[in-house]
Amino acid sequence: MQALKDRVAVITGGSTGIGFATAKRFLEEGASVVLTGRTQETIDGALSELGAPQRVLGVRGDVARLADLDRLFTAVRERFGRVDALFANAGVAHFAPVDEVDEAFFDAQFDVNVKGLYFTVKKALPLMSKGGTIVLNSSVANASGMPAMSVYAATKAAVRSLARTLSSELGPRGIRVNAVSPGPILTPIFGKTGLPDEGIKAFEDTVKQRVTLGRFGQPEEVADAVLFLSTERSAFVVGTELVVDGGFQQF
Repeated sequence: MQALKDRVAVITGGSTGIGFATAKRFLEEGASVVLTGRTQETIDGALSELGAPQRVLGVRGDVARLADLDRLFTAVRERFGRVDALFANAGVAHFAPVDEVDEAFFDAQFDVNVKGLYFTVKKALPLMSKGGTIVLNSSVANASGMPAMSVYAATKAAVRSLARTLSSELGPRGIRVNAVSPGPILTPIFGKTGLPDEGIKAFEDTVKQRVTLGRFGQPEEVADAVLFLSTERSAFVVGTELVVDGGFQQF
């Protein structure tokens, strides 16, 4: 039996990487899916690969812009009428030593990773009812203390905190909130971190040495964790953090 049959899922940042892998997995499990992306090109590519046009809707927008979120959930309401599962996945990752961080660098990450995620949840709530699920995308960086990640890690620690507080607030309404915290996953985000090529290579070497399984994770492996948190299989799981890191945090 399909675990999400006849349910409506919204996935922000769903046109690439972990979000796209999750959209694909949700479709396989019977859901109708609304995904967002910042560019029409990536959305069109995702929609073409996913197929199932009756069950998939793509909406271009930036979660840091509240007007774009309003447009997203207006489109969801008009097309499907409700939200049963929300994966607040959209995020950015830029790394720099503290000496090189300026206000624009700081604000750009908090605007997307924290403010955008928070208001994604807030604006989805009028379309959600008892039995709804919300999964927030955090990161093992929220506790790993790696250099050059101070701003990014702080945003993801805020996301982990929100999973706790929002679960307490929304649990009595029958809406479960949890977080998924990926470790090093092979996605397009690595090319957008701002690290030079030698920095990326050094990070890759560190990952291979530190991850118990000796490899990067795949987006599909995170998607399976999000699926678990979005179905009745996790009916008694609330406010938790499901870490998907291949053992990265063991050392």
